[in-house]
Amino acid sequence: MTPRPLSPLAIFDLDGTLVDTAADLIASLNHTIAIAGLAPVTYEDITHLVGQGARVTIKRAFALREKELPEAGLEPLYERLIEHYRAEIPGKSRPYPGIVETLDALSQAGITLAVCTNKTEVLARPLLEELDLMKYFAALTCGDSFEFRKPDARHILGTIERAGGDPKRTIMVGDSINDILAARNASIPSIGVTFGYTDVPMAELEPDVVIDDFAALTPALFEKLVAKGAAAA
Repeated sequence: MTPRPLSPLAIFDLDGTLVDTAADLIASLNHTIAIAGLAPVTYEDITHLVGQGARVTIKRAFALREKELPEAGLEPLYERLIEHYRAEIPGKSRPYPGIVETLDALSQAGITLAVCTNKTEVLARPLLEELDLMKYFAALTCGDSFEFRKPDARHILGTIERAGGDPKRTIMVGDSINDILAARNASIPSIGVTFGYTDVPMAELEPDVVIDDFAALTPALFEKLVAKGAAAA
């Protein structure tokens, strides 16, 4: 008997892709760095700061303000940021326009959904639950789910395994270089959104497809990319 193929899988990044979290990321970061006397960061800074987890965001904020961060000082600041962010969830964060309709359409077409984010799980899962999005996803992998994270291909491949998917029938949807590189490293097609937090124009990152609106992410587009990926494998 020929094995039944695994369901196709769409993996989404979280911050800047599924949910617009910028206001809350900035608020929690400014709350955190204020204790060290750093000037607040702004929305224009966010693309340079986020994407590699909270600890790296704090380090980048200190570098941006040209102030040294003692090694022993990182963990207390990290805990301060986590405490503030968790207490405010969901805060001002909201799903991007059209994403709920897109998740519904993909699910109804038999496409499994998952999230792969460098955000820690203690922040990612409550956010998705509070916004009533977690119900859509067969798997959630975060910056602390493995010993590696995007753009390491193993973060994507680990997500595929947890979601019960097949790399040959998977695409990645994201807003930053970490997402596009992770997909490329895992040899899966990617869709780049233009409304997230990248500091480089999405087209320059060369995903397989660039979209300006989730209305463009249809089951037909998904199937076209899966076919393209399978042909290239």
